[in-house]
Amino acid sequence: MEAKEKFVRPMSGYVMLVVVIALIALFIYNVVNFTDMVWLMIVSAVLLAVAVVLMPGFLVINPNESGVLVLFGDYIGTVKHNGFFWVNPFYNKKKISLRARNLNGDPIKVNDKIGNPIMIGIVLVWKVQDTFKAAFEVDDFIHYVEIQSEAAIRKLAGHYPYDNFDDEQSEITLRAGGEEVNHVLEEELSERLERAGIEVIEARISYLAYSSEIAGAMLRRQQASAIIAARVKIVEGAVSMVEMALAQLSEKKLVDLDEEKKAAMVSNLMVVLCSDKDASPVINTGTLHQ
Repeated sequence: MEAKEKFVRPMSGYVMLVVVIALIALFIYNVVNFTDMVWLMIVSAVLLAVAVVLMPGFLVINPNESGVLVLFGDYIGTVKHNGFFWVNPFYNKKKISLRARNLNGDPIKVNDKIGNPIMIGIVLVWKVQDTFKAAFEVDDFIHYVEIQSEAAIRKLAGHYPYDNFDDEQSEITLRAGGEEVNHVLEEELSERLERAGIEVIEARISYLAYSSEIAGAMLRRQQASAIIAARVKIVEGAVSMVEMALAQLSEKKLVDLDEEKKAAMVSNLMVVLCSDKDASPVINTGTLHQ
């Protein structure tokens, strides 16, 4: 039968504290007043030994904290109630915090879906949900969270490209995936950490960049893509303006242009409108052919 987390509520520690204090006080009283009575000294020594044995049984559980109780390898239960308690002094008591914790590790170097080396880091907010699994299913649940988080990052990076420059068919990327990528990350971490009784509260990418050996080349590629996109818009606008200019000249009959003159005008206008420098005007005092 599979062992599961179970809860226990021990007896109040204040009652046993009074008993221990009374035993110690009785021992002191007997030692001070009846030193000549050997049998009474033996009884007093026994009372003191009982008090000493009882003292390790005191247990304090703070808010958002738990205590896992084990007796000679047998799981007794988990104390989640806050307060001052007394348990069997032979219990092995292991404190496990139930507070939310942050994991903000250093970015690690991984390969994305298309093999580009990238640096990626995550922020993980987690807490212990099942104390039995956290205490007994894994060796060290905190270290387990760290290792499995790194494994989840590597798996996530292998499923998506950094961006869609090299994979234009990809609709979801690490850089632009946003909440959808974070949701996939949370599901992956929840599945991995469930064995240790860990609840994933939130997980999201906190750092994302190309690795240093390709960062410069990727930056130049992004700049080139931005320049090309801007040039496309400029050319589209210039063509529209030239088309509008020719249409208005023809409509208003300001000048009669043959095909050769139209070609020359289009060429000049395109140079002026598409150039990244200011045009230098030239005044022609003759005809268009001079």
